[in-house]
Amino acid sequence: MKVTQFILVLLGLLSLSCSKLDAETDCIKGKLVINGICGNNTIQVLSGNIDANLIVKSWEDPATSKKYENVFALQSLCTFPGTLKEGDEFYFVIDNDPKGSDCPRCLAYRPVPPKGLMIRVCK
Repeated sequence: MKVTQFILVLLGLLSLSCSKLDAETDCIKGKLVINGICGNNTIQVLSGNIDANLIVKSWEDPATSKKYENVFALQSLCTFPGTLKEGDEFYFVIDNDPKGSDCPRCLAYRPVPPKGLMIRVCK
């Protein structure tokens, strides 16, 4: 009886670790390269499967003349963690849930790439 319980617990733990691994492999690695005023953030894709048509291959920031590769403007301002700082790397998935864009936005402007995505940061 104890062997059966042990096997069931072991199988349960293995299934949890597998689902966690699957979630991590589905996430895209990114970096917050510009933490702009009023959520005008720019994110660089570092690795992962993402449609190249959704991001800007090469973009020069007109405010600093610095060049960035594989970037996009953050569109999900309300759901993006405020704890992430410029230079931080994180994992995310594309999340086109309209709740993420339904929040007030101030009118201060900072240049961002012409393409934007709504994302959700992976835990």
